[in-house]
Amino acid sequence: MLATLEKWVEGLVKTVAILGGIVLAAIAIMTAVSIIGRALLPLGLRPVPGDFELVEAGTAFVVTAFFPWCQLRRGHASVSILTDLLGMRANLVIDLIADALLLFAAVIMTWRHIYGMLDKQAYGETTFILQFPLWWAYALCVIGLVTWVIAGLWAVVGDIRALMRNQRRVEDAGAIH
Repeated sequence: MLATLEKWVEGLVKTVAILGGIVLAAIAIMTAVSIIGRALLPLGLRPVPGDFELVEAGTAFVVTAFFPWCQLRRGHASVSILTDLLGMRANLVIDLIADALLLFAAVIMTWRHIYGMLDKQAYGETTFILQFPLWWAYALCVIGLVTWVIAGLWAVVGDIRALMRNQRRVEDAGAIH
């Protein structure tokens, strides 16, 4: 049961991160095309209309799409000057506290983001140039944020299991803290 759930969470997190990577690559390509278009105005080329709006919306999604991967892979910053002096059990407790705090942050951000999305939808706010509804960008971000909550829950479950077994989580085996 737990192995199946773990594969599902891993697959979800990986899929969302890959989507974030694809959007990031698309933003980079679109930005390059837009810059070239601006540089070659005398030749009749033009920048991509609404490029900054697309970069804003895309970047917001990319950031939220990478949060879950970072949490699950313990990619967040840590300061190991003190924790290296502590025993494994103390480090397991610190990991649990850190993951629980990150989960709390994920839940708060998701809740407020959904609230903001519904507000943008209710008022019909759109972008200035392309006139696409702002709530669309918020909705994309909710995908990453909800995935982050799921990843955060799974990380906390993994920390509790590691504490009960008194051993590091499997994905921590090669991690540098």
